[in-house]
Amino acid sequence: MTSVTYRDAGVDIEAGDALVEAIKPLAKATARKGVLGGLGGFGALFDLKASGYQDPILVSTTDGVGTKLKLAIDTGIHDFVGIDLVAMCVNDLVVQGAVPLFFLDYFATAALDVAAASRVIAGIAEGCRIAGCALVGGETAEMPGLYAPGDYDLAGFSVGAAERGDLLPANVKVGNAVIGLPSSGVHSNGFSLVRRVIADVGLGLDEVSPFSSEGTLGEALMKPTRIYVRSMLALHSAGLLKGAAHITGGGLPGNLPRALPAGMGAKLTAPWPVPAVFSWLAKTGNIESSEMLRVFNCGVGMALIVSDAEAAMNILREAGEEPFLLGLVTDTPGIEIANEALIFG
Repeated sequence: MTSVTYRDAGVDIEAGDALVEAIKPLAKATARKGVLGGLGGFGALFDLKASGYQDPILVSTTDGVGTKLKLAIDTGIHDFVGIDLVAMCVNDLVVQGAVPLFFLDYFATAALDVAAASRVIAGIAEGCRIAGCALVGGETAEMPGLYAPGDYDLAGFSVGAAERGDLLPANVKVGNAVIGLPSSGVHSNGFSLVRRVIADVGLGLDEVSPFSSEGTLGEALMKPTRIYVRSMLALHSAGLLKGAAHITGGGLPGNLPRALPAGMGAKLTAPWPVPAVFSWLAKTGNIESSEMLRVFNCGVGMALIVSDAEAAMNILREAGEEPFLLGLVTDTPGIEIANEALIFG
């Protein structure tokens, strides 16, 4: 009787080892104060005292990138979903006033393609570099029979810290300004609807993009989620940031209230800068404005509540942002958007 190996069952231990070796220099390049040891242990160690905290509160997040992964697989563009994965986690940390400290990833697939996986994890390392956090570990799982050949799944986990008195939201008041930071496009939410629109009109991902001059449709849609950590921390350290909302699934109406005290709302005035992809989706898919705003970020990647709009805008511009005024905090619960019909042209 012929001996059976793990490889015969579809799991290649050597490929996993090769991936770990490819990851090590990427992770090392993201090291920051507080990281103890390197990859290979049963757990990652982090020393908060070495990072300079006196009375820290830990903040943790976990997320994925949804069905945008399907586009990455179909297009073969694996370089950016790792950035998306980091962004979805660290942007949720910074809105609570926390500095991202470290990040771990989970990569699951049917059979490990070392080249594709290395590109994904290189993107994760790049996202960590942009956010200033350390890639301290992760898990790679081969699960033949659970995933189709060529498919993979991603999940991320990040921990940040803030001094007890620096947590957000804090001291939000009626009349505070709401400032928007621009998104790069769809980011990582709503791709099931994006894919439905593409399928309905019969467009191929390798066709010329109908809404931009950035190559193919697939390339235009794969633009990674923006990471807002450094510019927002600069604003927070100046004492001007009172609250913030990462605009993900649920859009502005679903996320901005999470940064507001009970009994408060916001009145926003459209239009604001909107990437062309959203107008194309609304028109091509016959999607109503209210549904667009509920599903997508519609050009607002981050909504910031600030005590001094002019000073905040100056700090954000110095940090490389192109902020725009969205509206004001009100004493009426809910999000009112004036001139909503003008958003998508």
